[in-house]
Order: sequence, then structure tokens, then C-alpha cells
Amino acid sequence: MAEIITLTPNPAIDLSTSVDRVVPVRKLRCTPQRRDPGGGGVNVARVVSRFGGDVEAIFPVGGFTGRLLRRLVDDEGVANRVVEVQAETREDFSVSELGTGQQYRFILPGPPLKDTEWQGCLDLLGSTVPPPKFVVASGSLPAGVPTDFYQRAAAVARGLGAKFILDTSGAPLAAAIEHGVYLIKPNLREMRDLAGVELLTQDDWISAALGFIEAGKVEVVALSLGHLGALLVTRNETLRAQPLPIEPVSTVGAGDSFLGAMVFSLARGDMLADAFRLAVAAGSAALTHEGTALCRPADAYQLRPLVVVNSI
Repeated sequence: MAEIITLTPNPAIDLSTSVDRVVPVRKLRCTPQRRDPGGGGVNVARVVSRFGGDVEAIFPVGGFTGRLLRRLVDDEGVANRVVEVQAETREDFSVSELGTGQQYRFILPGPPLKDTEWQGCLDLLGSTVPPPKFVVASGSLPAGVPTDFYQRAAAVARGLGAKFILDTSGAPLAAAIEHGVYLIKPNLREMRDLAGVELLTQDDWISAALGFIEAGKVEVVALSLGHLGALLVTRNETLRAQPLPIEPVSTVGAGDSFLGAMVFSLARGDMLADAFRLAVAAGSAALTHEGTALCRPADAYQLRPLVVVNSI
């Protein structure tokens, strides 16, 4: 089995296209569409695989789109185990407006999962032999899945002796960290929601992160700041990465590229600061591609020396 297992309870097929202008009523003639496998953990697995990491993705699939999703994952050479579910796997789509450079993202709700279906995903995770080094759970929860799903997944990971990394938001994130996880990757809005306060300054961001760390809820906070860069906080160290001067073509997949590069780097034994630098480079590299293409390792390695990381 793999060193890294990703868990995605709400996967999707991501469609992307572009038009000259988005206007109401009129038929909009689009450029040829692109289809990519999607959902947070699926994307993380794709990025790890591109970097040459040892990874396997676990996710539910249903109906025609579910079969297509698995074929797309297989086509990228990503090892996977799936739970067959009754409902049709969802599709998301994004439209880029060529005239303005604006991007419109439409995220459809995931199909509801039955108790036996979401539990089947946890059972697959628990049956991983030999145990992985890391379990990365990512994305929203579809209807029918309990709010504490990621908390349960974290418990399974602990039973395997694996470090649990989580990228989600809202109540599922708050529930998951109650019993402790290794790393979370919120953006600033998600961090504000989790902390329940505004978090206006860098000192506020660091204080909130340290509060969760000192309470035993998480060991590492990787805070995505968008155009302001990124922040990494542990009990003993705080690092701030400045943003690279890149004009975004698409923001889709930047966070997943960041997390995929980070866990790949950690799994091969790199220091946390080095993994953070590669993660920032990968997230920045993803911004240069259209649609849902994610980052390319060659671009990430080219940008890595340009990432300025300061200790705070």
C-alpha cells in the first residue's frame, strides 16, 4: 500500500471552458471543454503522484459520472480504491471570461451518501496494510454524511499510526480537531470562522493558530492568505511566505496543489520549512494554468528558489 492515503467523501468531475463574455439570455459559444477528476483529496493525490510520491486515493463513485471519474483517475496513474454508491457522482464547472480574465466557478452539491456508503470509505481506510505515513482528508461533506466524519477518519488514522492532515471548513473542521490532528490548511476566511473572531492582523492570525496548537487540537497550521502569501505555525516556529508576483490565470486547484506538494515533501523526509517552501511554489505554479489543470512539478521546482520565507 501507499505512504500517503487521500480520502475524498465528495469527489467530482471538474469541467472547465471559456467564453468571450458572460451575459444573460444569449447562447454563449464556449471553447472546447476540459474534464479533470476533482474533489480535494483526489486533487491532492494527483499532485503527489505527479511529484513521484507513493499515494492512493479513496473515494465513492456512483453512476455514469462515477465510472468516468475513476477512469480519469486511472488515466493519470493514481492508485485508488472506491466505494460503489447509489447516487450519481457530481460535476462542477468553471467558466473563464476571456474579455476580462474573470473566472466563474459553479460548485454543485454532492449526492447524498447512505450510512453504509460513507462508512465504507472509513472501512477502506482502516483496512490499509501496511499502514501509511500520512492520511490526507479533504473537501466538503455531502448530504447524509455526519458532521464528525473527519473526526472519525482522524481516529482511524491514529489507529493506523498515521499523521492526519485535513483541509475542510466549518463544522466538520471544528469537530475534527476536537481530539487532535497533525495539520490543518485553512484559508483566512475558514480560520476566522474556526476562531470565531475577525483576525485582522498577522499577530491575530498567529495568536489564533497558537491557541489551537496549545489546546492540543493541531500540531501544524498552514494558513493560506491568497494574494498575501501563506503562514506556517507550529508550537516552536512561525514562518511567513511572501506571495510570488504571478498574474493568476485560474485559481482552481491552487490550494490542493499547495497541500499535495507539502505532504509529498513531508513523506520523503523533508524538514517542515522545506515542505512549506515547495508547497508555496506549487500553489503559485497552479495559478499559471487554465481550468483545473493543477500544478506541474517542473514549474513548482522552478519557482521554489524564488519563494521568500521569513521566520517571525
